Amino acid sequence: MHQMGGLPKPKHQLVSVIRNRDIKTTASLQGVKVINHLYTVIFKPSMACSSFSYGRNLYDYEEGTLVFTAPGQVMEFKSDAKEDEQIDPEGWSLVFHPNIFRRSDLADKINRYSFFHYDSNEALHLSDYERSSIEDLLNKIIQEYSQQLDRHSQHLIVSNIELFLDYCLRFYDRQFFSRTNLNKDVISKFERLLLNYYESDQACLKGVPSVEFCAKQLNLTPNYLSDLLKKETGKTTLEHIHLFLIEKAKNSLLNSSDTISGIAYSLGFEFPQRFSNLFKSKTGMSPKEYRTLN
Repeated sequence: MHQMGGLPKPKHQLVSVIRNRDIKTTASLQGVKVINHLYTVIFKPSMACSSFSYGRNLYDYEEGTLVFTAPGQVMEFKSDAKEDEQIDPEGWSLVFHPNIFRRSDLADKINRYSFFHYDSNEALHLSDYERSSIEDLLNKIIQEYSQQLDRHSQHLIVSNIELFLDYCLRFYDRQFFSRTNLNKDVISKFERLLLNYYESDQACLKGVPSVEFCAKQLNLTPNYLSDLLKKETGKTTLEHIHLFLIEKAKNSLLNSSDTISGIAYSLGFEFPQRFSNLFKSKTGMSPKEYRTLN
């Protein structure tokens, strides 16, 4: 990362904060695509936000935006930036390699930070207070890896990264809460999507709708949609799909003479046994038992 930005070698092999103002243009990298093997948190100041398509709404804060990427994602260096769209000097990136937390508690917790798999239009928009809190932690990380390393350094660096991510998790919860009206609109669209899917008999052709399919139809990432639904309803996307299927199955079991296998196929299950297993796990009884008892 430092090499690509024309920067001196990093002070720590596994973590660094790169300031935009220090980056030197490297013409040879323009248009080049690279696979990023690092966790990356990119901060774009409010003045720079207008140059990027985040789909931000009026109720979001405007003191800066955080975008998160996980290892394995592709980065591309654009060569068509205009003079007035140069990188904002106040921006920065926190980058760290997975090896830095392999032997820490963070290794078991990293997957809870699902925002590393959100799209850029699902970025986190910060208030002035939130930006200040984030940058205080950023400075502690820099302070730790910049001084002479000792037996406490690794633990303190990782602890501050974890605390940094925990604050981002809190601020995302605030953003979900402040977007309640928009979120309810997404939930309504999601419910209509499921209804239309089965009314048009797509289930017979494509099977049970997946989380990925639903998210794509709503122009969201699977992680963001599940987190949104979890915050608003207490249930993930998959749980909502399963509940929808169970309700349709109950109606079919009580209001038709279709066989259990026929009902399973109509719901999109390739194997009736999978339908029966799901039904029993959600209701405590098999489809046959449910039909008999009711």
